[in-house]
Amino acid sequence: MNNTLNYKGYIGRFSYEEGDEAFHGTVLNLRDVIHFQGRSIAELRQSLQDSVDDYLAWCAADGRAPEKPFTGKFILRLPPELHRKATARAQLEGLSLNQWIAEVLEKAT
Repeated sequence: MNNTLNYKGYIGRFSYEEGDEAFHGTVLNLRDVIHFQGRSIAELRQSLQDSVDDYLAWCAADGRAPEKPFTGKFILRLPPELHRKATARAQLEGLSLNQWIAEVLEKAT
C-alpha cells in the first residue's frame, strides 16, 4: 500500500494508529509542519486538503511565501573524475550537463 496522498504538489505520508483507530499524517519535505488525520481515507484526504489550504492562507495572511516541497533545484556533489565523465557524456549526446542528468534520472525512476 502506498501511504501517500498528494494535494497541490504537497505530498502527505500517513500511517494507521490502532490506539486512535485513525490515520495520522504529515506533509513531507517542508521545514514547516503540516499535520492531517482522519478515520477513513476520504476523511484523511479532506483533512490533507484542509490543512494545506489553511497553511497557504496562513502564509498569505502573514505576508510570506509558502514553502514549496520541491523547487526543481538541488546541489549535487561528485568526485571530480565523475563530474568530468558526466560532462563529456552529455556533450557527446549534444546536451547540457543539467539536461543529461535530468534524462538519466527520468529513465531511472
